[in-house]
Amino acid sequence: MADSHELRSNSFSSNSSLPSGEVDHVELLSSQLGALLHSSEFTDVTFIVEDKKFQAHRVFLASRCEYFRALLFGGMRESKPEAEIVLNEISAQSFGTLLKYLYTGRIFLRDLNEEHLLDLLGLAHKYGFLALESAISGYLKGSLDLHNICRIFDVACLYQLDEVLETCLNFADVHAVEILQGTADFASLSDLALVSIIKRDSFCAPEVDIFRAVQCWIGENPEADRQILSNIRLPLIELPDLFHTVRPSGLFTADAILDAIKIQTESRVTEMNYRGHLDMDENVALPHLGAEVIEGEFPDALLDSDVTSFDMDKGFTLHYLEEGRAIVVCLGRPSIINTIKMLLWDRDMRSYSYYIEVSMDNKDWIRIIDYSKYLCHSWQTLHFEPRVVRYIRLVGTLNT
Repeated sequence: MADSHELRSNSFSSNSSLPSGEVDHVELLSSQLGALLHSSEFTDVTFIVEDKKFQAHRVFLASRCEYFRALLFGGMRESKPEAEIVLNEISAQSFGTLLKYLYTGRIFLRDLNEEHLLDLLGLAHKYGFLALESAISGYLKGSLDLHNICRIFDVACLYQLDEVLETCLNFADVHAVEILQGTADFASLSDLALVSIIKRDSFCAPEVDIFRAVQCWIGENPEADRQILSNIRLPLIELPDLFHTVRPSGLFTADAILDAIKIQTESRVTEMNYRGHLDMDENVALPHLGAEVIEGEFPDALLDSDVTSFDMDKGFTLHYLEEGRAIVVCLGRPSIINTIKMLLWDRDMRSYSYYIEVSMDNKDWIRIIDYSKYLCHSWQTLHFEPRVVRYIRLVGTLNT
């Protein structure tokens, strides 16, 4: 008997193109299967889509997809050995592209126009091609712009593509004003997509502009459920606009408008349901974003991001422990925040007590952190429920 042993390449050979031991003919296989698609040889099924015929191979399609397995060999009507199968409610162009993908495993998405791409996504979803659906979704996420956001978001809602939905919503938050100005595209949204966008606290635009866009949407969709209007925050619309824009529209009753005025005049500002900009995991208290210290001694030191170059004489902001004194930061725009991180002066062992309040108008304040009965030192990372804020006030109560 001959001893079995592994065959290995000769390490002493000077030939740099020695075989690695792996045969990879995937490109050849893809090319040959693609050629098979365009040949009538061995075909045993014909699909008719929009009066166009596509010849294919039953066993190959069944091996690639559960839908075609059931369609061609399962209990569905088309599983009977018939020569032709009519597929309705799909486009011939997209079906042809899908067949090419099935046979070759390759599509150049950048060569497809938007309508073709979204139709293909619909087919991938319908027939359960998860890898293709994921690939198209990823491509769409990187292709968002103001011209296609509404249509892509609508499709993402229809097929429940969570990652695309999240990307679209984040894009809409950043470009809220511009999206509202694109009235025609906005009016094409489904009711589900519309509500998903405007109900968000982070969809930050003047409320009267949101109202006007919804008014146009209702004009294009007169049969839609008027419950959509409940997502308009009437108390955030200024009084002149309530009288001259909202009231003439007839979309809200006089009582609803009066209730909004009552909330404006009687409620605390901190109780209003404001919208704000959401910048995930970003520091919004930076000068280049418009933030500034409007109260406190040596204000320029607080927001410069330098947390090492300070001593007894410089590099810090303070306020004296007197009634009415504080350090107040005004953010560049209303922002949704849930964390404040700050460094208490720690060049010695002293500790501090303090509390933090936030406001939208620099007048009505609500306390979100109260460490007035605690001794605190060095870095403070403070978490609280997300709030829309414009002003942050730090009040020290004790310096040991």
